[in-house]
Amino acid sequence: MSFIDVAKTDDIPAGQMKGVNKNGKDILLTNIGGKYYAIGGKCTHVGGDLSKGKLNGNIVTCPRHGSKFDVTTGQQIGGPAKQNEPAYAVKTEGNIIKIDI
Repeated sequence: MSFIDVAKTDDIPAGQMKGVNKNGKDILLTNIGGKYYAIGGKCTHVGGDLSKGKLNGNIVTCPRHGSKFDVTTGQQIGGPAKQNEPAYAVKTEGNIIKIDI
């Protein structure tokens, strides 16, 4: 695995999310109960920015057409999107969040 630095833990409080772009990929980072997750940051329907959507528990809703994704797995669970988001392995080292992309 090739993990790269994407954010600091202080950047994403519990129950919050943040969009980043690394290696040309839009990534949505979330903090669910103190554990960090990373999925694709653009909706698989028509490319809405998921970081501008609403996070309710572990479900993010796309601000464009309402597609819903589980931020812990990338699984599409509702709305017009028909594809899952890619999910990325995440680890923390000190206060640095790293993902494998």
